[in-house]
Amino acid sequence: MLRNILLPLLAALPLAASAANLSDQLTQKAVLNQNVVRQIAAAAEAEARRNNWNVSIAIVDEAGRLMHFVRMDDTPNSSVEVAQGKARHAVNYRRDTKFHQEILEKGNAVVLGLPDITPIEGGLRLLAAGKVIGGIGVSGVQASQDAQIARAGAALLGD
Repeated sequence: MLRNILLPLLAALPLAASAANLSDQLTQKAVLNQNVVRQIAAAAEAEARRNNWNVSIAIVDEAGRLMHFVRMDDTPNSSVEVAQGKARHAVNYRRDTKFHQEILEKGNAVVLGLPDITPIEGGLRLLAAGKVIGGIGVSGVQASQDAQIARAGAALLGD
């Protein structure tokens, strides 16, 4: 009977010891926080204002969830969803939206079959140490101008 009790306990000892060390094996990574996100959005908005462009600016986390949104005055209604779509696209595909726009421009319409895609310039990955930690999407003016605004915000991360 004692053997039936001790054997499972002894067998569990190596598991308990290795479980204690599992936290040492976890991946360490940078994540966006509200302080950083607000600064990114402010830099993007400042670029838009410098050029008298009214846009929507969306910033999402690495899972594509909205963290911050700015809709400037007199911005088209459609820019709200497009900005968020561009930001999610950048995160989900780990590519700036221009990548898929260029594929589409070359005549490869298969891109349009990808789920939750917005292949229009103006969505950028937000990077830290080469890893995607979020995305920024801008919509409201020409696609290249949207991208210019997004770059002004993303540049704060320096990656």
